[in-house]
Amino acid sequence: MMKDTLRLKAPGNWINDPNGFIYYKGKYHLFYQYFPYMPEWGTMHWGHAVSEDLIHWEHLGIALFPSKDYDRNGVFSGTALEQDEKLFLYYSAVKYLETDDEDIHRSKDEQFETSQAMIISEDGYHFDNMKEKKKIIPVIHDEKIAHPANTRDPKVWKYNDRYYMILGSTLQNEQGRVLFFESKDGEQWEYVNQYQHKNFGTVLECPDLFEIRGQYVFQGSPMKIMEDGLEYANNSICACVDFTEEKCELSLPDSYQFVDYGLDLYAPQTNLDKDGNRVMIGWMRMPEAVPGDEERCSWNGMMCTPRVMEIREGHIMYQIHPQADQYLSKEVQKEQIDWKKAFRLKTSLKEGEELNIGGYRIFIEGDRICTDRSKVFGNHDHYRHTFSTPEVKGRYDLDIIVDENLIEIFVNDGEYVLSNVVYGLEHEINGPVTQIFEGKD
Repeated sequence: MMKDTLRLKAPGNWINDPNGFIYYKGKYHLFYQYFPYMPEWGTMHWGHAVSEDLIHWEHLGIALFPSKDYDRNGVFSGTALEQDEKLFLYYSAVKYLETDDEDIHRSKDEQFETSQAMIISEDGYHFDNMKEKKKIIPVIHDEKIAHPANTRDPKVWKYNDRYYMILGSTLQNEQGRVLFFESKDGEQWEYVNQYQHKNFGTVLECPDLFEIRGQYVFQGSPMKIMEDGLEYANNSICACVDFTEEKCELSLPDSYQFVDYGLDLYAPQTNLDKDGNRVMIGWMRMPEAVPGDEERCSWNGMMCTPRVMEIREGHIMYQIHPQADQYLSKEVQKEQIDWKKAFRLKTSLKEGEELNIGGYRIFIEGDRICTDRSKVFGNHDHYRHTFSTPEVKGRYDLDIIVDENLIEIFVNDGEYVLSNVVYGLEHEINGPVTQIFEGKD
C-alpha cells in the first residue's frame, strides 16, 4: 500500500475533507472525501488511511462507497465514534433529483437532497457497504428545521449517557445555521434545537464542537464569508463559545479567528490523540493537480500537518503536534536540504527583513506576518496571492514546515498559522534562517 509521511496526500486523483478522524484500538484512522477516477471533484467515496503516530500514514483504499438509493450520488463528510469497541461512522448521504446529462457526477441546477446515515464496523478495517448502512435522519423538508439539500456533515459525540449530533445547515441558502440532535443509543435520533449566527455565512459546513480544558470551542466552515471576488469565498473559523449540553444551547461571540490565515485550509476536523490532546487536521485546497510519478498518478489535495489546539487568555492556538516536532528534529545545513521531502526552518524576523523560500516571500508589514506566493502559484489570477496574520505585538518568531506544494508558518508558537499551497518552488533560500531540520527517518 502507498505510504505518506507527515502530511497525507491524495493517493492519486482527488481528495478533500478529512472524515472520521479518530484514535481507535491503538491506531489513528483518517478517512477522507475521495474521487478515485480523476484529480477533480466528483462522486464522493471515503478513502481510508491509518497511522501509529500521526506522521507515517498508510493508505488502505476505499472504505465507503455509494451503494444505496439515498447515497447513490455520494458518501459525504462525517465523523467517527467508538462504541462497545466498534467503530461507528456517520456521514451525509446525497441523492441527485436531476443529473447533469453531460456529467453524471454533478446534479443539474443544484437539484439534490441530503439525508444522514451511518455504518458500523466491528474492527475499523472492514465495512459492509451493502448490508450495514442505515439511514438515521431522513431528508428534512420542514424549512423551519433544516434545508432538504444543504444540511450536512454530522459531528457526533457522547456526553454522560446520551449521544449528541451537530449538523451544518442553512435557512433558504441565505443564513447559515447549525442543528442539534440527540440519541440514547447513537442510532435513533431526535431533533432538539438549532442556532443561527451572522458568522455562519450562507451555509455552514463541517461544524465541530468540543472542550479544551473546560472551555467550549466551535470550529466550522461558513460558505461565502469572504465575498471579494477572489477564491476562496468559503473559509474556516473558530471561536470560544458557550454551550449547554443537555439543552443543546449554543452562543457565539461576534468576533472569530480564522483557523489558518493562509485561507487555503478548509473543512478541519478534530479529535483527541492518544495523550488527550485536541488535535486538528484540515484539507489544503489546490487549484490544479500535481503531475504523477512512479508511485502515484496525477493528484489533487492534501492534509495539513497535524496541529494541537490550546487556549491562552481566550485565544485559540494551533501548535505543531509533538509527534511532528519530534520527527522534524534532525538539524542540517542549508546545502543538505532534500527538497523532495518536507523540512523545517526556524527564524525570527525583524522589521525590514524578508525570508524568501524558493520564490515564496515572508515579510513583516504593519506588525503582521505577511506572505506573497505570486511567483510560485502559476496563472491563477482569481485566487489570493498575498496574505497576513493579525497584528502580533512586535514578536516575529517563525517555525516553518516546507515541502514542494505546501508551506506552513507557525507564528509565535502557534498564536497564528498561515499556510499556503505552492507550485514550482526554486531550490534556494534567501534571508535569515536560524536552524534547519529534516525528518529523523
